[in-house]
Amino acid sequence: MARFCPLFSGSSGNSYYIGSKTSGVLVDAGRTARQLDNMLKACGIETSAVQGILVTHEHTDHTSGLRVFAKKHSIPVFASKGTLRELKNQTNGEVSLYDMEEDLQLGDMTINSFRTSHDCAEGSGYRIKTADGKTLTVATDLGYISEEVEENLLGADFAVIESNHDINMLKTGGYPYYLKQRILSERGHLSNEACAGLLPKLAEGGTTRFFLAHLSRENNTRQIALNASFETLIKAGFINGEDFILDAGKPENTEARSVIF
Repeated sequence: MARFCPLFSGSSGNSYYIGSKTSGVLVDAGRTARQLDNMLKACGIETSAVQGILVTHEHTDHTSGLRVFAKKHSIPVFASKGTLRELKNQTNGEVSLYDMEEDLQLGDMTINSFRTSHDCAEGSGYRIKTADGKTLTVATDLGYISEEVEENLLGADFAVIESNHDINMLKTGGYPYYLKQRILSERGHLSNEACAGLLPKLAEGGTTRFFLAHLSRENNTRQIALNASFETLIKAGFINGEDFILDAGKPENTEARSVIF
């Protein structure tokens, strides 16, 4: 059975396991190798199950454990050409790096990548089809929802989508002006409001599970993010627990979870 394990999701690090109990992939490796090992174990996943690591982009909250973890377990790493150029410097030639193919086969899964808008070399999201025919799309670190991003979210059984900040909290918070402008730009991060606005369209297309990801510690709370998406779905006529299941990550994730979908 397909499962989703949000090992870490937030400002201090990001990593998700998608697959079965015996074969799957990591999307990002943004915590230490020891933390990744421990959280996989807590989720009932042996490290030998990880067939590859898909990197969304080179920022350290997505790659800080990549070199040590991939080298320790001899796991291949896949990313866009632009991201690979940055990863070569980060990994010092100690890790096997591969350009994402159009249709990548890893274990018993098919993976497609798509471009995302973020202030990095060449950001990517991933659409993953599992062995039992389920589809999960990871789309985080988005300045905005492009047509390509939306196309890859539509029709997925499970959508992992960024809900980074509450706009009012960001604007009135203590971040310097330049950082606020960066986050709010089309190469920044997706707000709760922008995320919530897309969910009814995805639900209309058959997506039943939503996971709100990459929540900011300073400019969001888990409950505020959940409320924004929940209220939008309810107002659109969808019934909680029947038409959709909504969950969210924690900026400081200390809870091992394994979600069957």
